[in-house]
Amino acid sequence: MTPPVFLVGTADLAADRIEVSGPEGRHAAVVRRIREGETVDLSDGLGRRARCTVTGVAKDGIVCQVVDRWDEPEPSPRLTVVQALPKGDRGELAVEMMTEAGVDTVVPWAAERCVTRWKGDRAAKALGKWRATAREAAKQARRGRLPEVADLADRTAVATLLAETDLAVVLHEDGARRLADLDLPRDDGAGIVLVVGPEGGFSDAELDAFAAAGAVRALLGPTVLRTSTAGVAALSVLQTRTGRW
Repeated sequence: MTPPVFLVGTADLAADRIEVSGPEGRHAAVVRRIREGETVDLSDGLGRRARCTVTGVAKDGIVCQVVDRWDEPEPSPRLTVVQALPKGDRGELAVEMMTEAGVDTVVPWAAERCVTRWKGDRAAKALGKWRATAREAAKQARRGRLPEVADLADRTAVATLLAETDLAVVLHEDGARRLADLDLPRDDGAGIVLVVGPEGGFSDAELDAFAAAGAVRALLGPTVLRTSTAGVAALSVLQTRTGRW
């Protein structure tokens, strides 16, 4: 089994002896029950990683001796999912699964037909939950790079994002082509953006705006997936086709 991952600051990773304290340290010592002599990976969440041997354990942290360190390359193409806000806690489920599947950026989207609405204090709280979910799921998946969870976007912001990427795809049951058949960008640093609609579907205004931004409609398969599972299914297709998996 690969070593568990704990997050530390970038500057901390430059040292040969690293103390992991605070919430991460308590999680390692109390929840994970890490013991002296075990191997762990420390990461800054930005691609810098150090493999370490645990040399000390306290009730609120661990002490690590660096054995090796390296930088993980930027993923290419970058995979972004624009996720319409699902009902209930399905948004956090979607973020968790997409993080495990390797998404690079998640953009929460207030689509016109979303049942869930992020407003006022609720918006900040909900966004915080999505970001915390992505952080914990990335650690569980042993990722050295945490996915970004962007601020809440509206239709205009999504259209702008689609216009600026190399390939923009709207997942839609009326798509004339399958996602598995689309031509994908192969250049280093290229980006692919997938748009996942809400339970109530896309509005005509949204589809028109996204088409004007250069997005193509694509079909995942013969069945209609929940908004909370469509993103991870699409990511699985792209991870395989791009060679990232």
